[in-house]
Amino acid sequence: MTTHETVLTPTFTQLTLAEDATDAVRRDLAECWTAVINAGGAVVPMGCPLPPVSPAHLAPSVDALVEGLAPQRRRLLMASVGDALAGWVLLRRDPHALEAHYGTVNHLQTHVRFRGLGVGAALMRRLPEIAREEMGLERLRLAVRAGLGLEDFYRGVGWAEVGRWPGALRVAPGDDRDEILMSLAL
Repeated sequence: MTTHETVLTPTFTQLTLAEDATDAVRRDLAECWTAVINAGGAVVPMGCPLPPVSPAHLAPSVDALVEGLAPQRRRLLMASVGDALAGWVLLRRDPHALEAHYGTVNHLQTHVRFRGLGVGAALMRRLPEIAREEMGLERLRLAVRAGLGLEDFYRGVGWAEVGRWPGALRVAPGDDRDEILMSLAL
């Protein structure tokens, strides 16, 4: 099996409105995000301390993310295995007319219990369908931190590197990483 194949088939759920996110969903999102950050994931939100973190640290970020949901502007796609949240990703559209045809992908996360089983790849294969068919988007973009192999993962699910911001991300003193810009035509 390659790293971009799916071993299991998750069930997908979309959230398009804040009221769709129950307290249990918000708790699951915060727990997943916590596990990802504490395992060395690159998705540490503004205002959150550096690891280790707890779900309480992530609750305000989850609430802000959920409160911004809107069917044509911001959607959250979740993947579940059984009753467990296995991963999630955010898709958003810039409301400015010059960029409204583009979507931006943020926060792709696979819970550490489900890593290596293709959950992230399954989310990234489902997301373009939603972007194109339900939101009318023509292209997607994302940015990743160099040094973690993330660009290889995204290339494996069809994305292309289109540029870099050299040394844009300071992980620690003396450890500056490129921000890699990637794109996917729909």
